[in-house]
Amino acid sequence: MKLVKKSLLLIVCLLAVTSLAAQEFAVGEPNAEEIGIDSAQQKLKEVSVTKYEDAGFWKASMALDNGLVSIRRLPGGPLDKEPIPEEEEIGISQSEVDKYVLGVKVEYFKRGFHEFLVTPARPMAIEGITKTISVWVVGRNNRHTLKLLISDYFGNRAEITMGSLNFTGWKKMTVAIPPHIIQRDYHHANRMGIRVDGFKILCDPVDTYGDYYIYFDDMRAVTDLYSEESRDVDDMQDSW
Repeated sequence: MKLVKKSLLLIVCLLAVTSLAAQEFAVGEPNAEEIGIDSAQQKLKEVSVTKYEDAGFWKASMALDNGLVSIRRLPGGPLDKEPIPEEEEIGISQSEVDKYVLGVKVEYFKRGFHEFLVTPARPMAIEGITKTISVWVVGRNNRHTLKLLISDYFGNRAEITMGSLNFTGWKKMTVAIPPHIIQRDYHHANRMGIRVDGFKILCDPVDTYGDYYIYFDDMRAVTDLYSEESRDVDDMQDSW
């Protein structure tokens, strides 16, 4: 009997430790150095995908019988945002090139499991093998879910859940690109990487009434540029 009790106690302790470890992993940002390693060497670099300075490059859409959605460029941005070192080295000032954010307003007609899209005029390609993508968001404490829309190397589309929007103020939301997303093919060495197709917001029916506002700023990617920057200067380009 004592042996059984000790075994049960040990199992409970192990489950508790596993649960705490899982929570810590979920709360922390994904480690780009440990994602999808398929080569002995990596050269990770943080690059800017878009700073949302041009509202005309973006559009928002949703089903017409569910509500109206509009888009606007507004001055502002998160105070906790840090500059990219490479941009500082070449003299790019954040105050000069990053003055605005992208605002989206939804006016609901009725409650329901609605969704709306925020998409660029054309897909945004990211050079190299993308490890993580981050974006600053104001969620307005609604229980909606933000999904990242991407296309892989072959143009196949995928949705990656970034998280819930039930927070106030600016928050940097980061997501890892799963290793099963194909970003290169050795039979076609002239290009690699993924494209960002925008965002999908899945609405919680409890919060689908009145008006909803969401803001975006400064999308960045951590990408592995080893294959791009280690190419010999006399190597031929397979693009003919």
